[in-house]
Amino acid sequence: MSPSPSSSVRAAREALAARLREIRLDAGITGRELAARAGWSESKSSRIENSRTPPSDADIRAWCRVCDAENQSADLIAANRTADSMYVQWRRVQRTGLSRAHAASIPLYEETQNFRVYCSNVVPGLFQTPEYATALLSSIVAFRKTPNDVADAVAARMARSHVIREGDHRFAVLVEESVLRYRVGDPEVMAGQLGHLIAVMALPAVSLGVIPFTAQRDIWPLETFSVFDDRRVHIELLSAAVTVTEPGEVSQYVDGFSELTGIAVHGAAARSLITAAIDALK
Repeated sequence: MSPSPSSSVRAAREALAARLREIRLDAGITGRELAARAGWSESKSSRIENSRTPPSDADIRAWCRVCDAENQSADLIAANRTADSMYVQWRRVQRTGLSRAHAASIPLYEETQNFRVYCSNVVPGLFQTPEYATALLSSIVAFRKTPNDVADAVAARMARSHVIREGDHRFAVLVEESVLRYRVGDPEVMAGQLGHLIAVMALPAVSLGVIPFTAQRDIWPLETFSVFDDRRVHIELLSAAVTVTEPGEVSQYVDGFSELTGIAVHGAAARSLITAAIDALK
């Protein structure tokens, strides 16, 4: 598993490793004895206990068996899987295509009331047109060499977008002005997408802000992220998806969103920037 940039992942791994060490100490055996009884090298036990190597489910079962703590293995395995899900490589999520992951996220979107979304590279998924989504997801499939199920993935993305018009949801969305200028698809696709943004702005549940190129920045452009009800944050990296749930770290993203909101323009000023981007396509 690749190292994660998220302190939440490290904290979860370290907490699991600490629990395994406590179990060993409670059993009154040394790391060398544990390794011998489990059939491992001593270095493997040390790497697991010092959070340098994530344990497998089988490793946890063996550890608990050797320490006569098999009644704790189920909880530890669950904690291990939670930590594992905080940092997931795209190649693992998308190994069978893109549509399954899109469909799996629909319940989270339906149950979330307050969305905060910041995008520095592409139009937010909830506000994408089918044509824009097709162009974007096609490029992802080509780059990551995943099975091509773009049509199904686009359909799932559009199905997920129903929350912007149905239910009790609120959307505070910020995009960098560069998002309006990046060419995803041909000029016709981009013109349709930008026109759709103007239409979405009129929805009562939506607040759309644009951070101008010329804004005096008190905070630098960040990675794309989404905050769900101030409870969890999804961060999109080139190689992986990161999920943050530790309250202190979630709070940092909420604070970052607030800072970015302070340099964004809304309403007529935002529409003017979108219109200028449309005009630039001609």
